[in-house]
Amino acid sequence: MSTLANPTHAPSVLITGGAGFLGTLLAERLLGGESFTAGGREFAGVGRLTLLDIFAPREHLAADPRVNAVVGSVQEALPGLGEFDVVFHLAGVVSGAAEADFDLGMATNVDATRQLLEHARGFASAPVFVFASSLAVYGSDPAVGPVGDVDDDTLPRPQSSYGTQKFIGEQLVADFSRKGFIDGRTVRLMTVSVRPGRPNAAASS
Repeated sequence: MSTLANPTHAPSVLITGGAGFLGTLLAERLLGGESFTAGGREFAGVGRLTLLDIFAPREHLAADPRVNAVVGSVQEALPGLGEFDVVFHLAGVVSGAAEADFDLGMATNVDATRQLLEHARGFASAPVFVFASSLAVYGSDPAVGPVGDVDDDTLPRPQSSYGTQKFIGEQLVADFSRKGFIDGRTVRLMTVSVRPGRPNAAASS
């Protein structure tokens, strides 16, 4: 498809939610200098790393010459963003907050995702696009009963605004991939432990 298949190529990478818990850990790993594989393609470290978040990244990340820190929402930043080889879309309004503020959840978890996908659609080469979804796409439907064990055949049936919004994002990523606009991957993340410190608006907090 492009030079992405060349393991000597140091790609340009975007992480939305780049100042968050997962975004920070991912940025540190990418800047560690090791080659990595995304979407079945091997990359030799990272060339340029853009961290997009409504908060500034940690000082040690912002000080790295390969890092471009962009403070703002996805919608605010899109006009000034260039093209990327790899996009990790981690930004989102978490479960409890999305349930409490429906409009905010839709704007951040659905609208911003679609706008970012449309931006990626205009790249010269289809980027690897990794979307952070959630196990909230599953839920205990009173008419069906508890979810039970989750495997590849378990059907999503979200029972929250957050789960519904994430499932919509998954379908957008799948369709943009089917059309060849991106090389998409969706990861349904689960809460293993809540990070220390002041709790956020996640229901698990």
